[in-house]
Amino acid sequence: MFVELFRALDLAGVFTNAILGGMVARDKRLDPVGFAALALLSGLGGGIIRDTLLQHGPPVALTDSLYALTAIAGAAVAFVLPVRGRLWNVSFPLIDALALGCWATVGAQKTLSLGLGWLPALLLGTITAVGGGALRDLFVQRIPQIFGGNTLYASCAVVASAVVIGFWYTGLSTAGALVGTAVGALMCLLARWRGWQLGQGLAWDYAVARRPGQRLPRVSVRIARERGDLS
Repeated sequence: MFVELFRALDLAGVFTNAILGGMVARDKRLDPVGFAALALLSGLGGGIIRDTLLQHGPPVALTDSLYALTAIAGAAVAFVLPVRGRLWNVSFPLIDALALGCWATVGAQKTLSLGLGWLPALLLGTITAVGGGALRDLFVQRIPQIFGGNTLYASCAVVASAVVIGFWYTGLSTAGALVGTAVGALMCLLARWRGWQLGQGLAWDYAVARRPGQRLPRVSVRIARERGDLS
């Protein structure tokens, strides 16, 4: 029952993220091949990256055909239907948050079960959750959304993975899976609701101070002239 629940959440996440990939394809005015490609990247990319890095058999997305079929179904929905409206706006954040918590949990637990340590589990749990969306954005030549300008997402996957790791080392892996999924999902929903974002890098203004009559180095003089700072 527990495994089937996780698989259902996993497939739900594949479906919703595949629809997101299809929506990006619609914005870019791509053909059906483009819809399918972005849906597969968005829905399956994170798990494929994880399984490839773990080198423990083929990726699950290649051994279980239902994953690829679910992603293609999401692409078809985005291609045929206008995925907008109240129902989508209410249901998507919930399913997406549950999928993020589930993916982070599965990624971290799978890494730990293969004998790797807490740091690889933290990295691969996060990659499982956000890797597909990052690949999708890179393929359409835009900065991945997880890098800024949006509410917390990758951070939620990090926290969910950390919870799973903590429970794993105390011998409560099953409870850790449930709690990790719930924590990741709730944090994601709270971030959307409250508008939580990470800060941007600090902006520094550099100025060259010189005494009267002091000559600047050649490179500095060239830069200053180009900026119009020297008379």
